[in-house]
Amino acid sequence: MQVASTKIADVLLLEPRVFADERGFFYESYNQKVFAELGICHSFVQDNHSRSRKNVLRGLHYQVRQPQGKLVRVTLGTVFDVAVDLRRESPTFGQWVAATLSAVNRGLLWVPPGFAHGFLVLSDWAEFIYKATDFYEPQFERTIQWNDPDLAIPWPISGTPQLSEKDTHGVPFSQAEIYTLPLRTAK
Repeated sequence: MQVASTKIADVLLLEPRVFADERGFFYESYNQKVFAELGICHSFVQDNHSRSRKNVLRGLHYQVRQPQGKLVRVTLGTVFDVAVDLRRESPTFGQWVAATLSAVNRGLLWVPPGFAHGFLVLSDWAEFIYKATDFYEPQFERTIQWNDPDLAIPWPISGTPQLSEKDTHGVPFSQAEIYTLPLRTAK
């Protein structure tokens, strides 16, 4: 597994070793031992799979209790994936990282607990899969506006994306309910 650092040290862009031939390909998307060597020692309790059409934007979501770390990847299509640091004590609080994940590049993004997360579908369709370190609890979920001017995320879209009802009612970053979470850094 190759690891590329991002501008936020705890968010990792991972590139698995792919074994391909005329029959197809094989790769490990998760190996507990390898991830522990990278400093990702969390247990995963839930796997999620979503399918979305072009210009659908999901996020920026987070939970104020039971924050979820996410190991995300795309198995069909391409997405622009974003993680925003919500850890108040972090030197990168309020900063964001983005990566283009696709079925072709097979990249994985590790988004630790304490981050808001969202993605925009760039292809006609995308299937997005992620492992979560804690259970989804709708009563704890919050949403930050995808186009918050303080974050100034350069989403690669012209016009307005397709949003869910809850995402249309996201709050500005300055009004987001933030929690205190001990910093836990990757190696």
